[in-house]
Amino acid sequence: MTENDKQQRHKARQEKVKQQVDAKVAAATEVKGLILVITGNGKGKSTSGFGTIARAVGHGQKCAVAQFIKGTWDNGERNLLEKLGVEFQVMATGFTWETQNKQADTEAAQLVWQECKRMLQDESIDVILFDELTYMVTYGYIDLDEVVEALNNRPKMQSVVITGRAAHRTLIEMADTVSEVKNVKHAFESGVKALKGVDW
Repeated sequence: MTENDKQQRHKARQEKVKQQVDAKVAAATEVKGLILVITGNGKGKSTSGFGTIARAVGHGQKCAVAQFIKGTWDNGERNLLEKLGVEFQVMATGFTWETQNKQADTEAAQLVWQECKRMLQDESIDVILFDELTYMVTYGYIDLDEVVEALNNRPKMQSVVITGRAAHRTLIEMADTVSEVKNVKHAFESGVKALKGVDW
């Protein structure tokens, strides 16, 4: 096969791919806010969620973040995004295995959840990140039915990103997009400390 033949075959394959992509783009006519769930055991769920917020801010959209679990850590994303007008509501009790106090954790989660419900009624907010919300549902700190109702009654064009391990199947079913981050290898498992600017 000559080089010209290879180029022609490659061009034909790419044209076929383009036609398929163009057909899918043309078929996507519904316009609405999305629910995105980023779950799984691998590193990068929160990073992906914050990337979505950064993207939306870059497009001039109004964004808000509610953080569960990591509230006591210095947070590079918060340090940056608050300067750009992103509202943060943070559950300041830290990791649940540090407090070991279900009542205190439930109360802290509920305080942040009340702010989440307010965000979900605010038509001026384009994109919201609920970072580590899945844990709150799993532990029973926040009622799943209440989360579902609030998500279903939000403004039509508002998008919500939910991160955390073991997302409840109901959240997965109602989401428009679900990504699972798989753990292949993690430095921490080899005894390497979390690195500022990369891990947090």
